[in-house]
Amino acid sequence: MKYISLLGATGSIGTQTLDIIRMHPDQFTLVSMSVGRNIDLALKQVHEFKPRLLSVQTKEDYDKLIHEVPSSTTVVYGEEGLVQVATDQKATILVNAVLGSVGLAPTLAAIKAGKTIAIANKETLVTAGHIVTSAAKKYQVPLLPVDSEHSAIFQALNGENRQEVEKLILTASGGSFRDRTRAELEGVTVHEALNHPNWSMGAKITIDSATMMNKGLEVIEAHWLFDMPYEKIDVLLHKESIIHSMVEYIDHSVIAQLGTPDMRVPIQYALTYPNRLNSSSRERLNLAEIGKLHFSPLDMERYRCMAFAYEAGRIGGTMPTVLNAANEVAVAYFLENRLSFLDIESTIEQALERHQVTSNPSLDDIIAVDQETRAFIHSLIQ
Repeated sequence: MKYISLLGATGSIGTQTLDIIRMHPDQFTLVSMSVGRNIDLALKQVHEFKPRLLSVQTKEDYDKLIHEVPSSTTVVYGEEGLVQVATDQKATILVNAVLGSVGLAPTLAAIKAGKTIAIANKETLVTAGHIVTSAAKKYQVPLLPVDSEHSAIFQALNGENRQEVEKLILTASGGSFRDRTRAELEGVTVHEALNHPNWSMGAKITIDSATMMNKGLEVIEAHWLFDMPYEKIDVLLHKESIIHSMVEYIDHSVIAQLGTPDMRVPIQYALTYPNRLNSSSRERLNLAEIGKLHFSPLDMERYRCMAFAYEAGRIGGTMPTVLNAANEVAVAYFLENRLSFLDIESTIEQALERHQVTSNPSLDDIIAVDQETRAFIHSLIQ
């Protein structure tokens, strides 16, 4: 039996993690969880899974829920609550499925507590990859990727000599607007941007997929997860989302991981590694039925956020923190119809251009730069 703490239970990755726990009650038990603002769903989850600890975002949410949860569930809130969930004494695995840099502090606390980390929170590695990976090594804690692309690379590297890797190849669907030119992106709506052709994801990640920032963040994440220089990380457009990523070796062999676009597969693999569980209830990949797979190079001019991500990653220091913070705020404004789709890029670019990099930032430096960047973006829009 594996005992799971789940950050972000009401989000897309969180609900699919609960699907897996629900399907395999003999393998997994949910012991603690944090939730966002979807309190109605949170209550249903708590009554079904009966975790011993629940963290909500605010004191107001705490006051609403304290008398509605089972008596066996303790309710906490805020950042301290996230840390309590992440370090639950009974938990053996932390699934970090929250959005944004809020996932950083609880992840570091869980590492120090010796928990295995199943990480779906890109921003934790993007903003503080050097701190997180150093801590994981110090405390000998595994960082298991949950993103389908990083899970694919992780699987393609299994049993291989890392010194013989030529490059990592992340695949990208191209998002909601993959068949449009830049000129055709003028005036696109939030509804259009949220219509992803392959994956069912949360709103923020779906917008990041449309701008390709999601893939840019994944490039930075891959750099830290697999200790790979940026010149050895490529991105290839693959609209079917069947090949989730590939690894090319020095003999020009390429190992790819294939599967249907179902996030429950990489989530489950992270929870069961190094073993696998039967997935008979899910759709099988039928290549004969699919018939053809398509690939094309990624145009950095078409997807400017990819260029920003590579540049920020190569510069390093606090630059990825600025990239992530500016993007989070800009996307939030777009979802509120207060910023145009193409202005997401220009807003991020302004934040990157004005920033003076701190080359080897402490956690306090990262927090300060994150807050300052968010304030700058707010000042541009309001």
